[in-house]
Amino acid sequence: MIGSVESSANMSAPVLAAYSYCETVTGQQARNFAYGIRLLPTPKRRAMSALYAFSRRVDDIGDGVLADDVKVARLDETRAVLARIQDGAVDEDDTDPVAVALADAARRFPIPLGGLDELIDGVQMDLRGETYETWDDLKVYCRCVAGAIGRLSLGVFGTEPGARGAEHAPEYADTLGLALQLTNILRDVREDAEGGRTYLPADDLAKFGCSAGFNGPTPPEGSDFAGLVHFEVRRARALFAEGYRLLPMLDRRSGACVAAMAGIYRRLLDRIERDPEAVLRGRVSLPGREKAYVAVRGLSGLDTRHVTRRTVRRRA
Repeated sequence: MIGSVESSANMSAPVLAAYSYCETVTGQQARNFAYGIRLLPTPKRRAMSALYAFSRRVDDIGDGVLADDVKVARLDETRAVLARIQDGAVDEDDTDPVAVALADAARRFPIPLGGLDELIDGVQMDLRGETYETWDDLKVYCRCVAGAIGRLSLGVFGTEPGARGAEHAPEYADTLGLALQLTNILRDVREDAEGGRTYLPADDLAKFGCSAGFNGPTPPEGSDFAGLVHFEVRRARALFAEGYRLLPMLDRRSGACVAAMAGIYRRLLDRIERDPEAVLRGRVSLPGREKAYVAVRGLSGLDTRHVTRRTVRRRA
């Protein structure tokens, strides 16, 4: 699956302006995402910025302060814009720069735009206040809001010609999205609780005595909060290990992008594992210099080579 690209010389001024808008949104609002896509060649970077800008719009509706009925209406409007993009009905002089950029990206790359419908479905699950009894239940949500983004991104990255096992690339991209989302859930457990949301499976919370929730800077009395976090960290690590099998299937710069984004989240996971209660005291994050190091490591191909060697040993 190799995306065809055209140079900026063949791109109209309105489309260039639309991409510029999306790149500005990405640069200003994306934290970890922006470090990865800087490593991509210009056409792919622009396409990823368009995907981010549209996804950000959906997320901002869900996370905003509007009344739920207004949020539902806004999501319906956003889904209608997506339908126009899917139908090829967005002209380059459309007043919505995100729609213009995403429509152009979809013409240049085989992006499975239905994944953005899944993202909207996931945000609607949030608005309904859905909770999750088991990991299998939570996976449905994670696939909507993160696995789908992995599959959308793969449409931009493409796979290398003749890459072994490339038919499994979408499922690896999906699984990597799940790993990132579970890391997000662990990082934001206090913030989500304050917003009235609980994502961790009820079965897991009960197992570790955490069913009372996380509304303060300390764990529920009598709970094994560290045990809960370590249990979920192990689950996330297994997802990362499976999802990283995607890396050898990508070209060098796409692989570097994925390795950088995933590497930042893996380091967040390391920090959370070392000090589980930190997520109750505030947001755990990486300093910029550490993110830059992860990006350089991704560009060097170290993670890709490590996955390749491990895969070869497994086959041997």
